[in-house]
Amino acid sequence: MERDQPLTPAGRLFVQPQMDQIINVAIAVDSPFAVDVAAVKAEVRSSVMLKLPRFCSLMVRDSCGREYWRRTEVDVDRHVIVRHHPLSDDPLVSDEDAVNDFIADLAVSSPLPADKPLWEIHILVAHATAVFRLHHALGDGISLMSMLLSCCRKADDPSQLPTIGAAAAAPPRGWSAWALVKLVWYTLVYALEFTVRALWLRDRTTAVSGGAGVELWPRKLATARFRLDDMKIVKRAVNESTINDVLFGIISCGLSRYLDIKSPKALPPEGLRMTGVAMVNLRAQPGLQDISKLMSSSNSSTSWGNKFGMIILPVYYHKGDSNPIEFVKRAKSMIDKKKLSLEALFSYKVGHLVTSFLGAKFAAILSYRILSNTSFTISNIIGPREKITIVGHTVKHIRVTSSSLPHAITMHMVSYGGVAEMQILTAKEIIPDPKILAKCFEDALLEMKEVALGSNIIS
Repeated sequence: MERDQPLTPAGRLFVQPQMDQIINVAIAVDSPFAVDVAAVKAEVRSSVMLKLPRFCSLMVRDSCGREYWRRTEVDVDRHVIVRHHPLSDDPLVSDEDAVNDFIADLAVSSPLPADKPLWEIHILVAHATAVFRLHHALGDGISLMSMLLSCCRKADDPSQLPTIGAAAAAPPRGWSAWALVKLVWYTLVYALEFTVRALWLRDRTTAVSGGAGVELWPRKLATARFRLDDMKIVKRAVNESTINDVLFGIISCGLSRYLDIKSPKALPPEGLRMTGVAMVNLRAQPGLQDISKLMSSSNSSTSWGNKFGMIILPVYYHKGDSNPIEFVKRAKSMIDKKKLSLEALFSYKVGHLVTSFLGAKFAAILSYRILSNTSFTISNIIGPREKITIVGHTVKHIRVTSSSLPHAITMHMVSYGGVAEMQILTAKEIIPDPKILAKCFEDALLEMKEVALGSNIIS
């Protein structure tokens, strides 16, 4: 008999009530006809998913309340949930809106049953979409996306697995005396900021602010789309910038435009700070991972699980007449300083130590306070560049979101086939019109592109 395996510190954190997180991945296919449910179940039974111990285990607690994984038989029929009828009776509601509304409802107070392994697949036949619900305790976004892509094939060569788009590796650090001084200084500064965020420091209230308890409010979900070629044009306009610099420039500019729309008579002060929480992959290899290496590696920095740290990233309000490229320059300046620090590693190690020595409940309280005192969450995963298929159907798009948090805005972006799609989950009572916010982000990129193309910066 296999012995029960304890949850990792990160896994224990994600099963606490304040931080209970489920990742929802919507994969839509191009085929207009009904999805072959039997084929989906057969694919699940033979997939890598059921070779991973955590996907074949119950999460149980002992008499002291400590969490463990206990191996069990997997009944695929209980995990694959089929809905044949449309999600909405209104024929004017598009597939995208219907699925987004469905996921927004799942994002609030919809836990996974504890009497089976912590994952489900909802097949929405009428909308040609599968929604994978995977508990964060099973692994982080990089692990789970790598696992899902291992179930896919290239559209132009069904015998081949998708090409994993790797993020650009960070340049090696120059270990001069001055570089070490900056590393120590910035790490101390950002570690102190983490501490005061957990204790008392809070963003100033705006039209997009959340707070404690907001994770229980009803949600709305909208999608913003960005062409990667457009983002690369803007990237080349700002020397040595990255796609992430452009993304945070878009968020800063888009939030500024949204506040101009929502508060035209009471605009925030120029330069108002809105702080975001971003997730950083701490594995040695950037981007998505080879699933076989994740499964076989015994190295904690490359193996399956939750291997990410948090960093605090501020964006700033500026009036609508600002040059949009300036938002990217400010974002690059801020992110460059973050890269010089060990902030992400610090947050990961401190979270591990607090959970191990003071308990997951205390670690959850600290994490919850950091989220309550900031304004939004953002993550970005690079997906496959080429078109892929799943169970023989060409994938139309891949979208990711998660359970609601104390933030009024949660943003998750995944790129696929030359397009980056960002799911914007909002608290309905605070931001009732997330499509307007999505349009602000999309327009921000287009404005940046126009300025970049018209400024002779790009040949």
